[in-house]
Amino acid sequence: MIPPLPSGPTVTSLTAAFCAELRARGFAGDLTMAEADRTVLATDNSIYQIMPQAIAFPRDRDDLVRIATLLAEERFVAVRIAPRGGGTGTNGQSLTDGIVVDLSRHMNRILAIDPVRRTARVEAGVVKDQLNAALAEHGLFFAPELSTSDRATIGGMIATDACGQGSCLYGKTRDHVRALTTVLADGTVWHSEPLDAAGLEAAQGRPGLAGAIHREVDRLQRANAALIETTFPPLNRCLTGYDLAHLRRVDGRFDLNAVLCGSEGTLGLLAEATLNVLPLPRHVALVNLRYDSFDAALRDARTLAAFGAASVETVDSKVLGLAQQDPVWEGVAAYFPEDAGERARGVNLIEFVGDGAEAVEAALARLTATLDEAGTAHGRRGYTVARGEAEVGRLWAMRKKAVGLLGNTKGDRRPIAFVEDTAVPPEHLADYIAAFRDALDRRGLEYGMFGHVDAGVLHVRPAIDMKAPGAEALVRAVTEDVVALTRRYGGLLWGEHGKGVRSEFSPRFFGPLYPVLQAVKAAFDPRNQFNPGKIAAPEGAALLTVDGVPTKGQRDRAIPEEVRAGYDEALHCNGNGACFSWDPDEAMCPSWKGTRERRHSPKGRAQLMREWLRRLAAEGRDPLEEARRLRARPGWRAFPARLAATLRRRDDFSHEVHEAMAGCLACKSCTGQCPIKVDVPTFRAKFLELYHGRYLRPLRHHAVAALEIAVPQLARAPRLANAATSLGLARVVGLVHVPRLSGLDLHEELKRRGVAPADARTLGRLPEAERLTSVIVVQDAFTSHYDTPVLLALLDLLIGLGLRPWLAPYRPNGKPLHVHGFLGRFARLAAANADDLGRLAATGVDLVGLDPSMTLTYRSEYRQALPGRDLPRVHLVQEWLAGRLDRARPASGSEPYWLLPHCTERATAQPALADWTEVFAALGLRLSVLPSGCCGMAGTYGHEAEHRAMSERIYGLSWAGHVAGRGRSGRLLADGYSCRSQVKLVDGLRLPHPVEILRDHLAAGPPACRRTTPLTA
Repeated sequence: MIPPLPSGPTVTSLTAAFCAELRARGFAGDLTMAEADRTVLATDNSIYQIMPQAIAFPRDRDDLVRIATLLAEERFVAVRIAPRGGGTGTNGQSLTDGIVVDLSRHMNRILAIDPVRRTARVEAGVVKDQLNAALAEHGLFFAPELSTSDRATIGGMIATDACGQGSCLYGKTRDHVRALTTVLADGTVWHSEPLDAAGLEAAQGRPGLAGAIHREVDRLQRANAALIETTFPPLNRCLTGYDLAHLRRVDGRFDLNAVLCGSEGTLGLLAEATLNVLPLPRHVALVNLRYDSFDAALRDARTLAAFGAASVETVDSKVLGLAQQDPVWEGVAAYFPEDAGERARGVNLIEFVGDGAEAVEAALARLTATLDEAGTAHGRRGYTVARGEAEVGRLWAMRKKAVGLLGNTKGDRRPIAFVEDTAVPPEHLADYIAAFRDALDRRGLEYGMFGHVDAGVLHVRPAIDMKAPGAEALVRAVTEDVVALTRRYGGLLWGEHGKGVRSEFSPRFFGPLYPVLQAVKAAFDPRNQFNPGKIAAPEGAALLTVDGVPTKGQRDRAIPEEVRAGYDEALHCNGNGACFSWDPDEAMCPSWKGTRERRHSPKGRAQLMREWLRRLAAEGRDPLEEARRLRARPGWRAFPARLAATLRRRDDFSHEVHEAMAGCLACKSCTGQCPIKVDVPTFRAKFLELYHGRYLRPLRHHAVAALEIAVPQLARAPRLANAATSLGLARVVGLVHVPRLSGLDLHEELKRRGVAPADARTLGRLPEAERLTSVIVVQDAFTSHYDTPVLLALLDLLIGLGLRPWLAPYRPNGKPLHVHGFLGRFARLAAANADDLGRLAATGVDLVGLDPSMTLTYRSEYRQALPGRDLPRVHLVQEWLAGRLDRARPASGSEPYWLLPHCTERATAQPALADWTEVFAALGLRLSVLPSGCCGMAGTYGHEAEHRAMSERIYGLSWAGHVAGRGRSGRLLADGYSCRSQVKLVDGLRLPHPVEILRDHLAAGPPACRRTTPLTA
C-alpha cells in the first residue's frame, strides 16, 4: 500500500504575509497557495517549469491596484509577480517563482462594443474567439490571428504583440490597440492613448510614476532616435518588446502603447484595452497548392503573394501526415488529393478576402489562370479551391491545429518550441530555411515546419527528447546556431511569440541600444518586481537564459523509464492548452469550462500526474508494481489499513491530485480533441486504483460498480426497485436522481417481435444469405433496462428494413468499473466479454451497440485492458446502417431534425456523426448535427451528490440553450442515454433517440420508405 507523499517546496513566509495582507486590504478575487494549483501554473506552452509561490486571481481593476500598491511597500521589495492570461506562451513568458497574477478567471468581461466607431473595450482576460463571437453579431472582428485563438487572451496578445496568419494585411496587435488601462508599479491607474504635444506635456507634468515614465521615455527616444532607426529592422514583425521605433506615430503623436504592447508584463499590470475592430469580409476563397518539395513551396511564396492575397501560409509533409491521423482531417481530406499515389511534400494556402464576390473571384481567377498556364513549373503539382467561410474555415482549422499536431509525433523525441518563430525578410526565407535545415540535419534532428511565408516567418520545431541527459545543452547549441543564422539573413530570433527566457539574446540583438531598454524598464519598474528577467534587466540584475531555467523534461527525467511508459497518456502533454477552449459548444473540456479551475483540465491533470509520479520515484516507489500487487490480492485484506489511513487523513499530495481527478467526467473529449491525445480517463483510472489502495472508496463507487451486475435482477421486480428509488435510498451512498426502471417485460416484447437470443451455434447454422441480413444487438444495462422503448425501437427499425435482429445475451459492459478505477475487475470482465462477443462475431453476423459511450468502450478501454488480443468490432448503429441503406428519395422537402450527440461519440468517433446524417437522408429525412458541449451527466457523474451542482452548471453552458430553443419541437434528438436522462431531469423533456424517429418514419412514411425486401449487404 502506497504511503502518503510528502509536500513539495514550501511557500515562503514573505509570500504568505503578502497574501494575508492583500486579503486584509479587501482583495476580492481568489488567492491560492495550494500545491495542485501552483504545480499546474508552473508550466505554459514552453519546455520550462517554474514553481510559483502563490496565484492571485484578481476580480477587477481595483484588485490589481491592491497588488501593485502592496508591492510598492518596502517590506515586500523581494516579492515578484508575473501576469498570466491563457498560458499559451511558448517561451516561459508568464512563468515565475514569485506570484502569478492570473487575469483569465474573473477579468474576462467584454465591457463595450461600439459598432459605429468600430471599437471594443475589454478586460485583459477576454479570449480572442470570445470577443469575435460577440463582434460577429455586428459584422465585425478583431483581426490579429493566432493558432491558439480559442484560449489566448487579449491581454496575452498585447503582452507579446501577437500576430500570425494575415499579418501582412492586418498588421500586429499593436496596430489595433487604441487605448490601454494599466496599473503601474506604484498603484497608479494609467489610461494610455496617443498624445499630441499638449497632451504629452500634461502627462509629463503629472506627479508620481506616471509623469516620470513619460518624461524618461520621451527623453530616451529623442536622445537615441538615430540608433533606434538603424537597430529596428524593416520587417513585418519588428522587434518585439519596448518598441521605441513606433513610440512616435507618423502624425507625430506620442504613443506609450508602442512600448506597452509586447512588454510581457514587465512594465505593469494590464487591466483593460480599447481595440480597433474591422468589418468581417463577406467573401472568402482559398487555393490549396501542392508541391513536389517543401523548398519549392517556400520559393514560390513570393510569387504567390504578388497576387494580392490576404495571407500565404505553408505546411510541410510532416504536419500533413500528422493531420491525417487526427479527426480534423475528415473535413479537409478532399482538398488534399494524392498525385500519382503520392502525398504532397508541401502546400501553400493562399487566401483571398473581400466585401464583394466579384473582386474576390477576379483575384482568384488571376491566380488560377497563372497556375493553369504554368502547369508543373516551380515544383507545383496541382491545386484545389475552397469557397465560403465554412469550407475555408475547415482548412484553417487544420492549419491552426498544426501547432499541437507536431507534438503528437510518436516516440520520446517530440517537436518542441524554442526557436520556432524566427523572422527574416521574405525574399531570404527559402535560403534561410535551407541553412536552418542543414543545421538540424547535421545534428540528426527531425522537425516539422509550417508558418506565414508571406511575412517571412516559419515555425520550425526540432524533435528533442527533453527527458534525455544533455537535452538542455542541445537546446543551447541549436539556439546559438539559429541566432547566428537569423543575424546572417537580417532577421530576428523572436518573430511573433515574444522573448520570455530567450531574453538573454536581447543585448546581442540590440547592441548599444540595450542600455536604453534597461532604462525603460527602470523607469516603469524601479524595483524590478514585474516579471523580472524578461526583455531587459536593470543594471545589476540578470536576464533568464535558455538553458538556465528548469525544464519539464528535467523533472520527468526523475521518473523511471518503465513508469513513464506505463503512464504515457499523461507524460507527453506539451502544454499547448487546446483543452482550455473558450467555446461552450465544443465538447472539450467540460470540467474546465464548468469550474474555470485549470487543475480541472486535461493539461492540469496531466501535470499533476507527472508530479505525483515524480514524487513516487523520489520515495523509491513503483506504481506499476503496486498496481500488480493490488490486483493479485483480495481487497478485504487491506480494509483495516485503508480505514485507518482514511480516518487519519494525513497531509498527502495525493489528496490534491485526487480532487482534480475526481472532477473528471470521463467524457473522453481529451482523447479525441487534444492534438497530443492526452488520455485523462485512462491515467485517472490508474491513479484511482492506487489511491483507493490506500484510502477507502466512497460507498457509491461500490454501488455503481455493482449496478450492471444487479440490474437484471432488479428488473424482475421493477415496482419494488422503483419504490426504493422513489424513497431516496440511493442517497445513503451519495447518489441522487437515480433513474427508474422502464418496467417493460423485455422477454415478452422480444417474443412478440420474434426476436431470438443470439447463440453462436444457431447463428453458425444459418445459410449465408440469412447471415448477411442478420445483425446482433449488443445490450447495455442502461438502455435495456432503464430506456427499454429505445431498444425496442431499434429492433422494430431493423425488422422494418427487412433485417433480422438477434439480441446478444446480457453481459455487464464494465464501463463504470473502469471509470472508478476497478481495473483488475474490469480486465477480467473485459476478457470474458471479449470471449463471448468473439464467438458471436465468428459466425459472420455483425455486432451493433445502441449507446455510444458503452459501445465505444469495446474499442478503447477493452483494447487497453487486453493488449494484443484480436477483439470483435461492435459497430455503432449508424455506422452499420450507413453502408447498407439505399438512398430512398431526396431529403430536401422534409422537416429538419437536429442531433445532440454524446460527447464521447463526438470526440472519438467523429465520422459516425456524418453516418447519422446519411442514414436519415436515405429515408428521406434531413438531420443536422448541432455543435454542442457536454450535457454534464457523463454516465454516473451527474448522479453523484457531490457533482450534481456542477453537472447542471455544465448542462447550462451549451445543452440548455439548444433544448430551450428546439427541445419542444419533437425534432431535437439525443443518442446518449445519459444525455437524455439529463434533459429529462433538468428540463422535464424527453428527447427522442434517432432510431425512434427512423422507426416511426419507416412505419408511417410513404411507400418509397418502406422495406419489403432485405437490404443489400
